[in-house]
Amino acid sequence: MSSNGGGAPWNPYGGGQPARRLTFGRLFNPIAVGRAVFTPSRPDRVHDPAVKKAQILRTVLGMGAIVWMLVSYGLASDADAVVDDRFAQIRTTLIVLAVTFPVAVAVFIAAARPPNRGLFLRRVAKPAGALLALFVALAAPRLITGLGLVTEETDWTASPERVVLLFALGAWLLWLAPFVLYGIAQSLVHVFRTADLHETVPPLLATLLVWEVALFDIFQGAYGSVPFAVRLVLTLGGPLSVTALALWELRRLRTRHGITLRGALLR
Repeated sequence: MSSNGGGAPWNPYGGGQPARRLTFGRLFNPIAVGRAVFTPSRPDRVHDPAVKKAQILRTVLGMGAIVWMLVSYGLASDADAVVDDRFAQIRTTLIVLAVTFPVAVAVFIAAARPPNRGLFLRRVAKPAGALLALFVALAAPRLITGLGLVTEETDWTASPERVVLLFALGAWLLWLAPFVLYGIAQSLVHVFRTADLHETVPPLLATLLVWEVALFDIFQGAYGSVPFAVRLVLTLGGPLSVTALALWELRRLRTRHGITLRGALLR
């Protein structure tokens, strides 16, 4: 069994569920919009339930380790500090990804031989759009306050238009919060829907990203208040487990579906 790099010619799992059309009414559902933006939707991609479960387990274990560390060693003094600490790490991850993503994808596409090079170039729009959407969603509230459109001194009762604006902003923030949280979760599981580019890209990109973040943690002295052994586990446990999962996923793609990196690049 072999693959031409554009997907698997034979897929016992049926290529996944078809994406539901995003109608006007569904735009008011942040989860439905998030699913359309952050979930891979290429019809001929491999959809392996075992791989999906392993990806979810990896994400749950990673988040569980962070929560356990915060609770056990009191790295954050209150709930606000916990939130700030986690979002600071998310911002670091997004910054790293913003640099890594275009470079890694460009190298992947450049390494492919025609016709796959053009094929992958056409497919890159959806993964890039998912990354951009999460950046915009995270930055939008800060941008509104940073531009002075809303301040602590804003008089919301000064005019009927201000009252309408208050309710509109409130409704938008209520919609935005679950969209961002769902988008972060899906981005962690699907590595910004890079399976739409090719099945081998998510495990490779995830491995590269977690090791970059681990290096940032080492140089920034993250988890400095915990015992050395625990700090070592927190710093290296994630990269090692993600690497092991990525190798398993690449092996499963090769042995079960005939999909390899060499086949994708036509090398």
